[in-house]
Amino acid sequence: MVKRIAILGSTGSVGKNALRVVDGLNSSAGKDKTQYEIVVLSANSSVELLAEQTRRYRPRFIAITNADFFGQLQDLISGLDVEILAGPDSLIEIAQMEEVDTVFSAVVGVAGLDAAFAACRKGKRIALANKEPLVIAGELLMREARDNGATILPVDSEHSAIFQAMQAGSVEEVSKIILTSSGGPFRELSAAEIQNATLQEALSHPVWDMGPKISVDSATMVNKALEVIEARWLFDMPAEKIEVLVHPESIVHSLVEFVDGSVMALLGEPDMCLPIQYALTYPERVAGIVRRLRLEEIGKLTFERPNLEIFRALALGFEVARIGGTGPAVFNAANEAAVEEFLAGRIKFASIVELIERCLNKHNVKKIASLEELLEADAWAREQVQKSISAQVHKSTRT
Repeated sequence: MVKRIAILGSTGSVGKNALRVVDGLNSSAGKDKTQYEIVVLSANSSVELLAEQTRRYRPRFIAITNADFFGQLQDLISGLDVEILAGPDSLIEIAQMEEVDTVFSAVVGVAGLDAAFAACRKGKRIALANKEPLVIAGELLMREARDNGATILPVDSEHSAIFQAMQAGSVEEVSKIILTSSGGPFRELSAAEIQNATLQEALSHPVWDMGPKISVDSATMVNKALEVIEARWLFDMPAEKIEVLVHPESIVHSLVEFVDGSVMALLGEPDMCLPIQYALTYPERVAGIVRRLRLEEIGKLTFERPNLEIFRALALGFEVARIGGTGPAVFNAANEAAVEEFLAGRIKFASIVELIERCLNKHNVKKIASLEELLEADAWAREQVQKSISAQVHKSTRT
């Protein structure tokens, strides 16, 4: 048996780990075991790495979503038998391909939303590593998956843990789900100490090696807020039944408590390869490249409640998860726009959450919204962030 995989975002940290996992699965597969074929690779602008991956894995198709790099990519892979797609819509085309069984989506931000819907409509298996499709349009996406027989498998370590733990009972038997968080680089700091955190400090995650945007999200705990919203829809669980615990060791990836008091937890090394592999091999478990957990070496596991006054973003996440509608789309878009400004050095760290909250306060939530209305809310929030920053700059200049 051969599983044919498209990796959207193959040059990012998660995409590169997915390729490592595929290498490990194929190298250990015997004659009668499943083989994993890389049919499509895509990137936004990392043309040199995409070209290198193309030479190694020989996919049938590759895509560069930033069409400005098409010519450069064409030159880099000259002579290879591969079809090049270009532009943002190339991800939609990939998601619909008959040649693809599994769409592994590791695209950062809202860019993977349309592709996720396209894959659902074709009844594909979707290994979802980016939070945004479920955050922005979770209710619509899960309905689309159910209606078309698509399977959405989470690649986030926390949601993969919950998905696996929930197999111990039915949804009706779940009392609550508990997402764990490392606490990020500022877990032990006061609000005053975090106020003017530098970019380097925000990017210095104590456990995980992630891209810059996700690292900043971890520092603000926006990432955990997004995971709360994601879990709301992925597991059909009201926000009141979702909790977050800070777990600095990052060994317990999340937990599920059932009505009889039993708590199921998934433990493992803090390695994205484990949830990636499970999403690719589900429902089977096979040997892979992940290092075995040695609890005696760790010694102890600690847990604490997050400080919602210091990490205001997490409190906002629970609020928008309860409200639903266009609220999560505004939350996510405002954060993306603010983080982009922070990474560019144009705003201070504390301004990220301030801008998100300002957007949410200005927004009139639509409880029931179409995909078009959700995307309009996304665009509105991005515009509001820019207006707020411009107003602040103007005010500072005048004073």
